[in-house]
Amino acid sequence: MDLHKIAKEIREFEGVTRKKPIADLIHIFQTVRLEYSNSVVDFGDDAAVIDIGGDDYVLFAADGIWGRLVNASPWWAGYTSVLVNVNDIAAMGGRPVAMVNVLSSDNRNACKEILRGIRDGIAKFGVPMVGGHMHPDTPYTSLSVAIIGTVKKGCEIKSGTAKAGDVVIAAYDLDGKIGPNSSYSFDTTTEKEPEEVRGKYRVMQEIGEKKLVTAGKDISNPGLIGTLGMLLETSKKGACVDLGKISTPGKIDFTQWLKVHPATGFIVTALPENESEVIRLFKKAGYTAENIGIVDDTWKLDICFNDKCVTVFDFKKDVVTGITQ
Repeated sequence: MDLHKIAKEIREFEGVTRKKPIADLIHIFQTVRLEYSNSVVDFGDDAAVIDIGGDDYVLFAADGIWGRLVNASPWWAGYTSVLVNVNDIAAMGGRPVAMVNVLSSDNRNACKEILRGIRDGIAKFGVPMVGGHMHPDTPYTSLSVAIIGTVKKGCEIKSGTAKAGDVVIAAYDLDGKIGPNSSYSFDTTTEKEPEEVRGKYRVMQEIGEKKLVTAGKDISNPGLIGTLGMLLETSKKGACVDLGKISTPGKIDFTQWLKVHPATGFIVTALPENESEVIRLFKKAGYTAENIGIVDDTWKLDICFNDKCVTVFDFKKDVVTGITQ
């Protein structure tokens, strides 16, 4: 296994590099920080956490669907827009409630296919699309979706709170196939019954309510190592990951799998004494879950195999999102 080649491919992977502009944008809001008094978490989490009183927090997230995906398959883009937003709420330990969208296109057929995909996503995940806005005269087709959810106060799972000594646990649904329009997407939901799909997301609520993890994120476009990189960067921590402990589905190339958006997958950190229970709950919900590494204070993400290690990200000089808490 060529660790240097793997590290280079991950660093240069578009799913990772396209996150970098975030670093330049968040600083614009520094002068209005006082207006964020109801916000429980800082930038860098999968969803905003808003305190509006009562026993629950409101979770608020949004995703713009990659233009390349929209052009390749409008139906899949619409379906995925539901999936990725549900992921963001689940990653926080929350329950998704409702979505809205902004759809732009002068292509009526593309619009219909996108909306059919959204409709099928609603049927699969059980989260309604309750409103939105349509631009019918743009020379391009784009789709963005926002979602709200709820989480019990004190049970939210944040991404900037990993601690040195925590174990790193990867949980995937490996029962799927490479997506129809990208070698870096993995479809684990379209051929499953809705209740099975929804049950896989509810496990994050249970893990959050039992306070079993210290931090977590859904594995998204940057892939497993890239997503862990975002979590560590925000937490101002490092980690050593044993590639030999990472499971893969079928005959997919290992390096490709490290860059795949798995549709249903999470990366969490936990105290060592909670490792077995976290893994048990993931496996009960149908995931393959394993301890793949340990968090440390180096502020570097290393990948290791057979006692050899290579640094993928040195956060003292490398930037994934540039967000630290």
